[in-house]
This record gives sequence, C-alpha cells and structure tokens, in this order.
Amino acid sequence: MTFALRPARRLYPQLSAYTVVQYRTIKEHTLKNAGWERVIPALRSVCGDDGVSLSEAVREQHGRDESVHRCCPPDVVVWPRSVEEVSALAKICHHHRLPIIPFGTGTGLEGGVGAVKGGVCFSLRNMDRVLDLHQEDFDVTVEPGVTRKGLNSYLRDTGLWFPVDPGADASLCGMAATSASGTNAVRYGTMRENVLNLEVVLADGTIIHTAGRGRRTRKTSAGYNLTNLFVGSEGTLGLITKTTLRLYGVPEAVVSAVCTFPSVQAAVDSTVQILQAGVPIARIEFLDDVMMNACNSFNSLSYPVAPTLFLEFHGTENSLEEQVTVTEEITRDNGGSDFSWARDAETRGRLWKARHDAWYASLALRPGCKAYSTDVCVPLSLLPQIIVETKKDLVLNRITGPIAGHVGDGNFHCILVLDPDDQEEVTRVHEFTERLARRALALNGTCTGEHGVGLGKRALLREEMGPQVIEVMQGLKATLDPKNIMNPGKVL
Repeated sequence: MTFALRPARRLYPQLSAYTVVQYRTIKEHTLKNAGWERVIPALRSVCGDDGVSLSEAVREQHGRDESVHRCCPPDVVVWPRSVEEVSALAKICHHHRLPIIPFGTGTGLEGGVGAVKGGVCFSLRNMDRVLDLHQEDFDVTVEPGVTRKGLNSYLRDTGLWFPVDPGADASLCGMAATSASGTNAVRYGTMRENVLNLEVVLADGTIIHTAGRGRRTRKTSAGYNLTNLFVGSEGTLGLITKTTLRLYGVPEAVVSAVCTFPSVQAAVDSTVQILQAGVPIARIEFLDDVMMNACNSFNSLSYPVAPTLFLEFHGTENSLEEQVTVTEEITRDNGGSDFSWARDAETRGRLWKARHDAWYASLALRPGCKAYSTDVCVPLSLLPQIIVETKKDLVLNRITGPIAGHVGDGNFHCILVLDPDDQEEVTRVHEFTERLARRALALNGTCTGEHGVGLGKRALLREEMGPQVIEVMQGLKATLDPKNIMNPGKVL
C-alpha cells in the first residue's frame, strides 16, 4: 500500500522563473571541465524544467546546514520525484564525473551538505511518501522527504510511533545517513538499531536493497550487513531513497520529571546508578547550570539554576510506579531535589520543548554570535569524570559553553557560543574542541556520538580508528564509488 503525506509539490514553486538562467551562473572552471551545456539539458530531461535550478539564491540555500561551516553551494540543484529519476540523474553525473550531494532538510551539524567540489545537489524533499505500513509487524517504509514529525503525525491513529528523536524535524533517510539518535536512544536505540532495510542508489545509478528487496525481518544472519554499512555513511557511498524502520507501540502511560542536584558529579552519578539498577527509563537528559539559566530565559521558565536531570518514564501505570520509586530513591541518595512532575501531554510537551530548544537558548545568551556543538561519547562509567573535567576547561578558558547531554548513553554536547569575528576567541574554542575530543578518545570514547564526521572531524576519525581501519574504509569507498563523486570531501 502507498500513502502520501501531502500532494506532491515543488519545494520552490518559483523555480520555473529561473529556467532561463544562463549557464554562466555556474562557476567558469566547473563549466569548462564538466561540459554543463550538455549536462543541464540532460538533467532537465529527467526532472523537467522546474526540477532543475541554477539560481544563486537556491544553490546557496542548499550549500549550508545548521553548522558553523561556511556555505559551499552546488553548481546545480535538482528535485527528483522517484527512485527512477534519482538513478537516471546519478547516471548522468557518473558519466560526466560530477559530484553528487544529497540534501534532506538541512538540519545537519557537521557541514555534510556543503558542495566542497561543486557538483549537483539532489534535494529529495519531493519524494515524500509513506510506503508499506505493516501495523501488525511494527514496521514502515518511507521516502527521503518524510520527516520524523511527519511520520508520527501519520501514525497518530494506529497506536504506533517512531521514537528516535534528535530534536530537529529531520528527514528519516537523512537520520539514517548520519546514524542519528537523540533523547530516546537510552530506551529505544539509535537509527542503527532501528533501520531494517534501505533502498540505495549507487554512484553509477545502480539501485540496491541492502537487506534484499522487500525484506523486513527483525533479525537476519544472511551475508554481510550492508544496511549498517550505509547507515552513518553520510552520502559518501550512495543515496538513500527508502528506509524501512522499526515501529513501537505507544506506551500506555508516560510521565516526565525534573530533578536538580548540588553538583554535576551528583547528577551524572545518579544517571549511572539508575541504569545500573535496571530501570528501563525512556529519557534521561542532563543540563548544567549554565544551560538551565539559558533555557529559563529563552522559554520563560523558572527552574532552579543548577545541574539538572530531565527524566521520562514509559510503561503501564503499575510499572511506572516501580520505576519512579527506584529512581527517586537513587536521586535522593545523591542529594537530588524532590521531583517536579509533568504528567499531562501539554506539560510534558513544554518540558521537552525546553530541552530541544537548548541550541537556540544557548545562542540567545550572546545575540549575534554563532554556535558549534561538540558531540563526544564515552563509556557510561567514565561520564562523570569527563563532564567534570570539561566544565573546568570551559571556565578556565573563558568559553561560553552550556552543556546538555543524552547522559543515559554516555553522549553529551557543549554548545559553544562564539563571535566568529574574534579570531582569538575562535582559536580558544577550536583548541578546546580538540582537547575535548582527545579527552574522550583517551577514555575509549568517540569524537562523535550522533552528529557524524562531515567536514570537521576527519582527522579525529583517523586518530579514533587507526590507519589500518581507515584504509579499509577507503577501499570500500573506492569499490562503491571509484570516481569519488558521492559527497566528496566528507568523512574520509
């Protein structure tokens, strides 16, 4: 069965006005090297005139995400409407050796959509169908234009939901491409655990299904795990045009709570002890005192300005009572305050909106500045140590860096707010991010828990993986993309 979230439409209805733009709007050297006078008509023969844009404004819009990386616009933007069109466009790019850069919603944080070598941006928003919903099997297949909120809105009356929640209303295929996670990962896992199958268009236009066409079993030991190879590949190995996802039953009862602590150590120690006690907590998020102050100001709230845990419990009414009892006992032993409860949907929504608005709340601390989010992740038992050390580093180096973290899985973010025109501050922030990443690596952690490598963490990836593993990755890349046209300059 096939369902449409909304009627198919062009993302930019005004694009038809740009179809007469002269080829000189593309960079001169790229035009000469690629033969755009032959490429543009070929692209239009696939997408139609209004499915191809050379407009500078549109290209710049597709050359940036939410990161601090500078805008790198593509030479052309195309809007395919089906996997067959994606394949046909890829064949054109492959023949002319043109870079292919996928674009979903532009909510990435590592510069993954920047066209660092020019080329063709494949904007996939027009492919926005929900396909093959199997309620009795708890799975669904979606196209790249379907977002997290869009899918859950569609599922509202089915008793099912998709829980992976990175905060932004990101494309689900884009979330697969970056191996995203978020606030619910401690209970429901990341995208890597929730993707059952992918439809992928390779560099030469070949269409593959990573688990076999139509396969959607909960487990398999058949052959190499190609699905997990493409999850987290950031568009460097192929274009994800469909993803089959696990769904979950909407919990019978949900309750959220806020608890403050006398110190960072006490809050994070509580997190570790709650998980060690086997409490199946759905969300457990840490915000430091600086972040709580920012969230209070930005959302007109009045929470105490202190290290804080936001918690959420899912289950039956009886199981929630037990979860809450154990959790309250642990937090009390660590000096935590009484719980401030959010029981109804509206109150819970306000609470979690404050958490998800942490990025914008941090920016509001210094109007006119930019922000960069770190993304380290360490083994759970070492989380108190690294957060305490990081707080000291921030204070010592006079850096504005509120901390928020998915502490239930060892992942936390410093949202570093800086003036990009102050070179001395930029240097201090850069040196801090390098120290933090290497501090995590020294604790057997990772430089990126959920944002991906993109442009900025390639050197750290080599340190984390070692040269032999990088060589294997490069070999896989060369096999699947021998012309190096799939999102070049990212990851490796």
